[in-house]
Amino acid sequence: MMEHHWDSTEQVFHDAVREYLIDLLFFTILYISSYLVICRYKRQADKEDYFSADASDAIVYRVALWSCTFTLAISVGAGLLLPFSILSNEVLLFYPNNFYMRWLNGSLIHGLWNLIFLFSNLALFVLMPFAYFLTESEGFAGSKKGIKARVYETFVVLLILGLLVFGMVWVASAIMDNDSSSRETLARVWSSYLPYLYTCISLLGVLMLLISTPLGFTRMFSVIGQLVVKPQFMENLEEEYNMAKFEEDNLLRKIKESSAVYSIEHPNGQTDIRQRLAEVQRDRKVLDRRRRASSWQRNLGYPLLWILLFALTVLSLCVVGWNIFRLLFGIGFFSVSIKEAGLGKVSLSMLGSFGALIEVTLICYLMLASVVGFYSVPFFRTLVPRTRDTPMTKVIANCLVILILSSALPLLSRTLGITSYDLIGEFGRSDWLQNFYLVIGYNLLFSILTSSCLLNKFTSTVRVYIQQSVAQYVHNVRESNHFRTSSFWSQKSRNGSTGHAKGTNGVAAVGSGTVNGGPSTKSE
Repeated sequence: MMEHHWDSTEQVFHDAVREYLIDLLFFTILYISSYLVICRYKRQADKEDYFSADASDAIVYRVALWSCTFTLAISVGAGLLLPFSILSNEVLLFYPNNFYMRWLNGSLIHGLWNLIFLFSNLALFVLMPFAYFLTESEGFAGSKKGIKARVYETFVVLLILGLLVFGMVWVASAIMDNDSSSRETLARVWSSYLPYLYTCISLLGVLMLLISTPLGFTRMFSVIGQLVVKPQFMENLEEEYNMAKFEEDNLLRKIKESSAVYSIEHPNGQTDIRQRLAEVQRDRKVLDRRRRASSWQRNLGYPLLWILLFALTVLSLCVVGWNIFRLLFGIGFFSVSIKEAGLGKVSLSMLGSFGALIEVTLICYLMLASVVGFYSVPFFRTLVPRTRDTPMTKVIANCLVILILSSALPLLSRTLGITSYDLIGEFGRSDWLQNFYLVIGYNLLFSILTSSCLLNKFTSTVRVYIQQSVAQYVHNVRESNHFRTSSFWSQKSRNGSTGHAKGTNGVAAVGSGTVNGGPSTKSE
């Protein structure tokens, strides 16, 4: 059987079709996964404020849901973009001529980076604002109520907002750019101003990661304590289960006793009690499942996870410290630039594939810690999604936040020196990545904040014990001084009263002697 030889045009066509099919499959998997996640947390349709018998409200609800699903899928893709690229390079390095790895090439990776950048801009500047304003719109005054009036109002608000944002970006670009052509025309919106605006958003995301990631490092140790069963000496699950069971029985008794009265007079009077009962039953089931865990899960699971998190955190600090040392003394990266060598030609780490695996693990750990730390910030705790009870406006806000954080993750990894992989496409056009003072300052702040958060986390118990001991010592010293002062003054008062009594007796004796000796003197 003769092998068919494709010419260059046919080969380019087939490669393009293959890349498009792989991209479609990749985004389809992300979209379905994101839809399942949002359906788990969003409020049920019969409880949603935007979902009613009105057809326009139902359409608005579905449009917002689809927009949030698309945005979350792009967010996950942006977070997985750098790890996937690093792993692809190592796989091609090991299997350069494998038939099943022919689909994995530099053109596919470059296309994924460009698509993620395009869809991130689409979701960030179009879909999310459109979904939010559409859910909040009611139509202009005097217009006929319906979906057309709401869409018309949404487009008008988006147009005004777009003009305002692009005007601010044009002014900022004209001030910071010395090129006079930037002050003369707005024709470079797509080639210049939109990437510049995305650079500003990514810089905002990197600053958010600077705050949330160190907090996430410390918060992760508390999260595993809630998800994994601790050893028996660290918590008493039997006592907690009995307390939850007692509260559940108490609530059931209250509902049973008052059911007849409330069913006639106050049909909605038991709503709060039933909601509390549902929460207690859910907690009781979780405690029951945890107390039935096996001994190896109880005694090995939590310590091993704790050690793993501690090792990853310390390793992250060591990588940042080495990056600071490298920047100060001008030491370059070990590996060759991926743009110069090509995908699958050279390893990106000094340790080879093992180092690349460590880089991927650290990047994923940074993303997880940043999300956990963001929701630990007191100002953003109100955005924490609740299972099947998150309104659509909060779903939109959460998707927007996740998109900003995940889009800034490649920049964070490159800034901290976790990987030497070159950012492809528009991601690598961030000018502030070339600013030495900004990069070194960011690394120093990150290491200082992370170290302080870890010290505060692991020394909090010791500090509380020392503070309590010092307070108790000061209290004892004050009590002792007060007792000594009271004893001194009481003793002095007793001595004074005794001396006064003796002086009174002496004066009385002298007076009596004078009185008795008076007649004898006169007689003489």
